[in-house]
Formats: sequence, C-alpha cells, structure tokens
Amino acid sequence: MQRPSHLLTPTNHDRDAAGMTYVYPVVSRRAGGVSIGINLNPNHACNWACVYCQVPDLVRGTAPPVNIAQLESELRAMLHDIVHGDFMQTQVAEGMRRLNDIALSGNGEPTSAREFPAVIELIGALLAEFELLGKIKLVLITNGSLIDRKAVQAGLRTMSRLNGEVWFKLDSATAAGMRAINQTRIAPERAFERLRTAAGLCPTWLQTCMFALDGAPPSAGEQEAYLALVHRIREARIAVRGVLLYGLARPSMQPQAARLAALPASWLEDFAARIRQAGLAVKVSV
Repeated sequence: MQRPSHLLTPTNHDRDAAGMTYVYPVVSRRAGGVSIGINLNPNHACNWACVYCQVPDLVRGTAPPVNIAQLESELRAMLHDIVHGDFMQTQVAEGMRRLNDIALSGNGEPTSAREFPAVIELIGALLAEFELLGKIKLVLITNGSLIDRKAVQAGLRTMSRLNGEVWFKLDSATAAGMRAINQTRIAPERAFERLRTAAGLCPTWLQTCMFALDGAPPSAGEQEAYLALVHRIREARIAVRGVLLYGLARPSMQPQAARLAALPASWLEDFAARIRQAGLAVKVSV
C-alpha cells in the first residue's frame, strides 16, 4: 500500500493518497478519528451534482462495475496496516489515532453500484476477520435517491446487523432548494418517503450542509421549511437519530464554487439550537 507523503488531516481527503482504486483513509472531523473510505465511483460519476461537491471532474452517471476481488484485497491491506501495522503512528496526528468507521462515500452515489449488497457483505466478512464487528461503525453516506431499489434495501438490512448507520443527505426541504443546491428535481415528498424507508431499515441520521450562497445564508423560508420537516419527522415517529449539520471545510470543485462561502460557526450553532427545539438531536461540524 502506498503511504501518504504527509500526515492526514481533516482538510485533506485525497482519495488517491493510498494508491488504491476503491479504498482511502481520511481523518474525519465528524467522526473524530480515522475513517476508511470506500469509493465505488472511481469514474467521478453521480446522479446529483451538489454545488459544494469537492469531487473534481464530476459527471452525471452511475458507478461502474465494481471489482469485488480488488476491493477485498485493498480493504484487507488497509485494515492490516491500521490494526496490526504502524499506520496510526506514522500517518495520523496525535489525538486522532482512533479507527472510527468504514464509510461508503467516495466520488459519487455509492448505492448506484449494482454490487452494493455484495460490497456490504464483503465489508462484514472483513470486519469479522479483523475482530472489529461491533467495535467500529459502517457508514453509508448517500443522497437517498435509490433507496427504493430492493438491492439497496437488502444492503441496508445487512448494514443494520453490522453496527451500520445511514447518513441521508438533506440540504433543503424545498423543491427550489434541492434544485439549486443538489441540482436534482426529486420532489421533497419523495425524499421524505425515502427517508422513512431508510430509517426503517437501518439507523439513520440526516446530513445537512449549510453555507452562504452569493453572500447570503439560507433564506428565512428555507430555514422554516427545514424546521417544519423536522417537526414532521417527529410527528410521523420516523426513527431519525438526529442531524449532522456541517459547513464548508474544503473548497468546492464545481463551477459554482466562487458563489459559495462558509457560514460563521455562530450561525450554525444558532440554527442547531432551533433544530433541537424542533425535536431532533444535532451534531455540528464547522
């Protein structure tokens, strides 16, 4: 395995750092330690095109066929180096030397891979091999758009048995907001029902990025729509664990990058307080 040439930090999520196709290590500010990333979209293809996305050369599309044998070899090598080798001591800053999770994220929507259920099964087998079952999390970072697929649902059921959780992207609760931020025409009602499905299959968090666009934070209407969604989640008794609220930490690689700016930490904390008052727990990452 190729070693990164410098210590990993929360602002460096170079998915080529380990010289692998599918597997890369990151220090995650939200996880508070080391996360092993699984990139099922090495073709930089996604069915959404979020304006804050850090993926260079992003294109619309789906994941290519996954070489399961190669993924297994890469993940086994990474786990061995972290669990039995000197990876933490030589590559990770002191205070972050904790393996927190394996996260399916990468350069596109991971559930678009046909092999998604097989990938989850493979990860489970390797967690058992390295005696990590129940000790670290398995995280799926998803826009939720393909939750209706039976194969994706099968993968989520398996994840639930593997100490898994879903981070369900929801940056806006309005159709206009989703079009502007995520560049998708999915109706908010459809997203709500997919959230309900995800939460019924595997522990689920909302993952929300908020930022200034053209110098302005989300409008009062956008904020109220989001809080109304939180109230609706509570009223419908959907088992959402809470909200992972975060701001911009790394520059966007999309054409809209110049229009985006990070919000003050105080703004995020104030909005987090309003979400908590509406009934959901919040974890804030600036």
